[in-house]
Amino acid sequence: MSNRLGGPITWLLVSVTVAMVIFILAPLLVTVAISISDTPYVVFPPRGFTLNWYAKVLRDADFQASLSFSFVLAVAATLGALLLGVPAAFAVTRHRFPGRGAAVAALLSPLVFPVLITGVALLQLFAVMGSNNTPLNMFIAHVLVTTPYVVRTVAASLTLADTSLEDAARTLGAGRWRVFRRITIPQIAPGVAAGSLFAFMVSFDNFPISLWLADAQHNPVPLLIFQMISNVFEPSIAAISTLMILLAMVIVVILERIMGLRRAMAI
Repeated sequence: MSNRLGGPITWLLVSVTVAMVIFILAPLLVTVAISISDTPYVVFPPRGFTLNWYAKVLRDADFQASLSFSFVLAVAATLGALLLGVPAAFAVTRHRFPGRGAAVAALLSPLVFPVLITGVALLQLFAVMGSNNTPLNMFIAHVLVTTPYVVRTVAASLTLADTSLEDAARTLGAGRWRVFRRITIPQIAPGVAAGSLFAFMVSFDNFPISLWLADAQHNPVPLLIFQMISNVFEPSIAAISTLMILLAMVIVVILERIMGLRRAMAI
């Protein structure tokens, strides 16, 4: 009886999975198709083929400035998340102390709260503090929302790490720093790399925080796309979106090369 039902159930699951994949990927494919249309307005299916919209975008001074700012901000936020997240992961994983559960909840709380609400709260906080330094405010905000990704991945790697190797190294006379550099880091490197990539992408693609904290001189790419759509919707916007999609795909490929997608998803 189970053999009879196995075939139809398998085909049903495969059909549902394929339908879901198509449903998820369809908007992305439409965006890519629009970006190569040679019409001066958005149309689907595309009429003709051209890469002029990509050339226009890459030559645009506003896009260049926005891309540069987003990249620098994402790199800075990733470094800040690593400086805070790695020690925090060690603290909550390797040590037992009163309030450990509350500390873990506080560290991971930005993953629970809606980012839009977080952006409003930070805007009010910076206003009360009188902080008018937009790059600094955005850096602090992006570090806040990216640090949990580093904490989560590094903590998972520390949980899977073989502590007996560290104990053996200490027994043989190695100091704490040498044990950390030669034994611990190689074991948690995949988690650190995964957390860094996640943090970079979350910062680079972040729209809610940028919506509340950015100004006219500091305009990240997601906010630039939003402003362009508000003014006129032309294929150049789809070209920018396609470049963002390609960047995300590159990040996924790097993540797969470093540690494999299955292990990354498990973390």
